[in-house]
Amino acid sequence: MSTGTDPLASLAELPGVPEAVAEVRKAVDRLYGHRVMRRRAGEVTSEAAIRGARASAALDGADWPLEEIRRRTDFGGDAEARTVGGALRISAEAGQLLGVWRHSPLQVLARLHLLAVGDADPSAGRPRRAGEQAGPLFPVELAAAEGFDKSFEGVELPPAPGAEEVAARLDQLSHLLASRAEGAANGAPALVTAAVVHGELLALRPFASHNGVIARAAQRIVLIAEGLDPKAICPAEVGLAELGTASYRDALAGYLSGTGDGMARWIRHCGEALRLGVRESTAVCEAMQRGMV
Repeated sequence: MSTGTDPLASLAELPGVPEAVAEVRKAVDRLYGHRVMRRRAGEVTSEAAIRGARASAALDGADWPLEEIRRRTDFGGDAEARTVGGALRISAEAGQLLGVWRHSPLQVLARLHLLAVGDADPSAGRPRRAGEQAGPLFPVELAAAEGFDKSFEGVELPPAPGAEEVAARLDQLSHLLASRAEGAANGAPALVTAAVVHGELLALRPFASHNGVIARAAQRIVLIAEGLDPKAICPAEVGLAELGTASYRDALAGYLSGTGDGMARWIRHCGEALRLGVRESTAVCEAMQRGMV
């Protein structure tokens, strides 16, 4: 088996990143050591999946109460219902795609898009073609509600790259992930890798729609595949929603800047979101222990 230097390894040394990695590792290990995990890990995984899906849909503009999502059986109605339904389908299947992810991440991304939009959409399961536009990452109604026009004066996100650049960068990302799966690269912690995958997919917006929920699902798959969260009990999407779309967009602007400080800000933001996801599942475990769930 060949060995080499992970091109992401240097990101792990950016300001504040080593501390973020250590804090995340400690928080995740504590959650995995919770006594509830000994017998009810599957239930915690299921609860994390639905809470993560709810939060991811909320970040895409469909902010439904958890109770409503549990109650509903039909998600084929209006746009919000379809968004929630797509997030639920993605969350339910993400953990089953690990085998394919390790050798063909692009195939998994295509599958995630198909799950998000349904097979009736002609763009389902394929990246944008030349001339096709990517949908917005942050819904207008959320932007207005959180005052983006004030919070982001002079911090405009650039337009999505064209189809040719998207294809090239997706290919690079795929090769990077495949090399890690084969053990050809060592160095970058799982949090760093997951944050880069998440940020790169948001930057590229490779599909005509639902890029946000797909990028967040890809981050979750990386965290599972790299062994940081093998049981998928740490819903980082919950943390991202709790931190708010304004902070999310600001951190993404840092990633898009390509500077060391900007990249560090993005990775730290992803780490903070993951810690909040751990806190969410810890509360679930505590409720189970008290017999409330």
